[in-house]
Amino acid sequence: MQYRNAHRTPTRCCLRSITLSLLLTTLSATALADISTPPDLSLPNAPGFETFQAPEPQSTATISGDVLDIRDAMVANARVTLETPTGVVQLTETSDNSGAFTFSSVPPGTYRVRITSPGLQTFLSYDITLKTGDKYQLPRIALPITANTADVTVTVTEDQLAEEQIHDEIRQRTLGVFPNFYTSFIWNAAPLKAKHKFELAIRSTIDPVNFLTTAGIAGEEQMRGKYKGYGDGAEGYGKRYAAAYGDIVVGRMIGGAILPSLFRQDPRYFYQGSGSIPSRTWHALSSAIICRGDNGRLQPNYSHVLGNFAAGGLSNLYRPNEDRGARLAVDNALIHTAANAFNNLLREFVLRSITTQVPVYANGKDASPTKTKE
Repeated sequence: MQYRNAHRTPTRCCLRSITLSLLLTTLSATALADISTPPDLSLPNAPGFETFQAPEPQSTATISGDVLDIRDAMVANARVTLETPTGVVQLTETSDNSGAFTFSSVPPGTYRVRITSPGLQTFLSYDITLKTGDKYQLPRIALPITANTADVTVTVTEDQLAEEQIHDEIRQRTLGVFPNFYTSFIWNAAPLKAKHKFELAIRSTIDPVNFLTTAGIAGEEQMRGKYKGYGDGAEGYGKRYAAAYGDIVVGRMIGGAILPSLFRQDPRYFYQGSGSIPSRTWHALSSAIICRGDNGRLQPNYSHVLGNFAAGGLSNLYRPNEDRGARLAVDNALIHTAANAFNNLLREFVLRSITTQVPVYANGKDASPTKTKE
């Protein structure tokens, strides 16, 4: 009996030891697992807890310009205010030593620009509507001298502004000789009325340089024996001269005045002057078939394209019988359209630097004056 009890005691002790070891092992593994897992410090359900997000930048626009006097001298320290059409002042700037000013971070909306300077008349612009991302460059601002101390406000209408811009454009000449009237170096130029389009077309056709270039065209045609039905000698040359000049007049009046007035399209090329070479190239080439409407929107250039076909068709009236036909009209139209695209490339990449009488502030799409830090 004593032998049996002695035999059971070590067995129980062994079982207890094994059970204790297993328990300790389990507790150790659990503790290690808890240590290796990082604590979750977030409080997703805590009241008032939100993830911080940076506010998105507000979409704005920019408006800038240059202040001059009637002698084209820069006006420094002029007070420039940006106000609503009802006269509520939104922003105030001062022109720098070069007469330049810029309003940055302007919210989209409709504004007017008021400029005052001692001894000069007050200027108040027409309504300017800014959209998100617009970079609006005001055209030339010339402040007349005040005759007395009274404050005089001069409000410029779009019609008056267009008149002034046309006056500047008909003075533009490549190399100081060849007319470059149909290039607007002011990207946001005022839209033209019908009378402006006819004025520009007539002024272009009667320019003395046109008579000289027509003489060269007629001489080259006679040397090559083109349009043999006109004959030779002085009589043949005179007919070729009249026909070549007729092409210029008909094409300019139809494509530059009549159809642009009917379709409400702007016949000018708008110099971009900034951006990548591909974007400027595309702008130049596409302007032969895409133009700016009087409402400021891009649209198919019906005026130039249809004007080229119309001019080609009318040329049949004064061409020799053997040279008339639909082919003449189509060929002339296609040639003039291609020539217009090529001329636009020259306007975009070459002519700006060699054209005289271009206003200093007229530098294309993203032109903005450089301001001096004070």
